[in-house]
Parts: sequence; structure tokens; C-alpha cells
Amino acid sequence: MPSDTLFPDSGSRLVGIARLASHAETIRQGHEVEYFTLPVHSVLSRCKSTRVSFNWTINPYRGCEFACKYCYARYTHEFMEMRNGVDFEQKIYVKQHAAELLGQELRRVKPGESIVIGAATDPFQPAERRYEVTRAILEELSRHKGLHLGIITKSNLVLRDIDLLREIAKNNRLGVTLTITTLDVDLARLLEPRAPRPDLRIEAVRQLADAGLHTGVSACPVIPAITDSPKNLGSLVQATVGAGGHYIFANPLFLKPCSAAVFIPFLEKEFPSLAASYRERYKNRAFLPKSYQQRIAQLMTRLRQKYGLITGMRPTEGPPIRQSETQMRLF
Repeated sequence: MPSDTLFPDSGSRLVGIARLASHAETIRQGHEVEYFTLPVHSVLSRCKSTRVSFNWTINPYRGCEFACKYCYARYTHEFMEMRNGVDFEQKIYVKQHAAELLGQELRRVKPGESIVIGAATDPFQPAERRYEVTRAILEELSRHKGLHLGIITKSNLVLRDIDLLREIAKNNRLGVTLTITTLDVDLARLLEPRAPRPDLRIEAVRQLADAGLHTGVSACPVIPAITDSPKNLGSLVQATVGAGGHYIFANPLFLKPCSAAVFIPFLEKEFPSLAASYRERYKNRAFLPKSYQQRIAQLMTRLRQKYGLITGMRPTEGPPIRQSETQMRLF
């Protein structure tokens, strides 16, 4: 697809990654999803947010085909001057030479600092089956020692790389997290249209745990009046325990403007009685009040106690790591 189709009348105004994206070449096209190459100068990004506990992120792709209606990462396409929120799920950029770059960049990581793969876009989304950028990155990581690594995904494709994950875990701290917001298949299909079914993700947790890997579940985001019931979250905790998972955490939905532009119309169509409430709750803010966050944290604590799950305990270590529900810890 010619660049002027994506960026009409852009001329020479685009700079940096927006300019690179404007010259991207189409790799493949299908069911309204296009794939493009993306030259990059760096694959390791410093994380400056105080709301998470990791220091660095790696995202092998820009954009995510799973099309989760609540996805907070849609804003990342705005760096490429693509401000239609749907572009994030329909125009997927495949980072070139990511593994080679990572091999050079890992020297920037200080001892004790942590790296998460997939904090913004899913590293095992459908593009990975063909382009294997994530696998190449894992192959590079398997050559290193002493790293603190986490992987977040909604895809059971992660099972393809159990061999590499076990190799990495021999010399590094590694946590593999499956995001599951609900076990209700019909609800999951509405919220996460192109992601694998929840039961497939739970089975992935089981197989990862059976392989001796430190694994668990992210119930993020908890969506008010949709997935925040004790029944829904309780079923997730129970399923995590049943699959041999070592932890589960949950944080409430937050909505940046670019995400709200997709999520609110989705509510109007699928949950019309909630749309007005959401507009009011998220008016002029992206995060819900601390009182709601605390309520979810307390509920999760009770549920973990009920089902005997100790958050943060590694399979071969001593006392559990005490953690805050407001942080995302994977190690």
C-alpha cells in the first residue's frame, strides 16, 4: 500500500518513527488486517511509569490484532500520526532486526532491573506465527544470564516456545503471565474479539506450570459492572489454582482518550445501560477512584485466601513476596 494512502498530504512534516511508518512496505493483507515492516533503532524501552514495577519493556510488534475493546495501548499508534483508534488493530508493524538490536542493548540493563515483553502489544499475536520476531528475541535472551524477565500474553501460542522458556529460566528469573479477564466465552469474544478462548489460555497456564515455569494470570483490566463481580473473579482465581498457576493479580480498567473513543461506542452497542455511567466515571480522568481500586484489591485478597493461592511465590523459593495490588509484578 502506498504511503500516501496511510498518510495523505503528509509531505515532509513527519519525523522519527512516523516518517519510518509512512514508508513501510505491506507484507501481507487479510480480514482487514495489514502487516508492515518497521525499521527500528531500538527495541528496549525504559518504562517511566510509577504504576508498574518493571524497568524496561520490549514490544516485538506495533499494534495488536487481538482488538481488545478496552486496550490502553492504542495511543502508541499516535506516535506514528495514526489517530484512528481502530488502526491499532488493523495495521500491524513488524519490527525488523529486533533480536540483533536487543543483543546490543542489554548492556543498558543494570543488575536487578526487570524487563517485560508484551506490556503494550501482544508478543504472541497472529503475526508471530509467520514472522517469529518474539521467538528470535527469546533466542537472544537464552544466551544471557542474571536477567529478570516477564512475558504477558493472551495467546496459547506461547506454548510453542516452552523449550526456549525453560532454557531462559535456567539462568534468569522468568515469569510468564496469561491475561484472562473472564472465563465466559461469549463475553470474552465481545471484549477480546480475536484473542484465543479463555479455556485455551488456562490450559496454557497448566502446561507452562507442568514444564516447571513460574506462571500465573493477569485479570487486568477489571471492568466495572462487567467483569468485577465476585463470581467472575472467583472463577478466575479457582481456575488459576486448578491449572497450577503461582499467582493472579487484577487492576481496574483505565481509559485514555484514544481508548475511550473505541470503548464507549462499544458499550453503547453491547451494554447500553452502562454507557452513561462510564462517561461520568471517566470524565476528565483515565483512572477510577482509589476507593474502587481498594475494593478490587480487597476482593482479590479474600479470593486468593479462599482458594489457597499465595501471590508472588516462586515454585522453588522460600517465603512469598509481599506485593501491592496496584502494581504489576511478574517475578
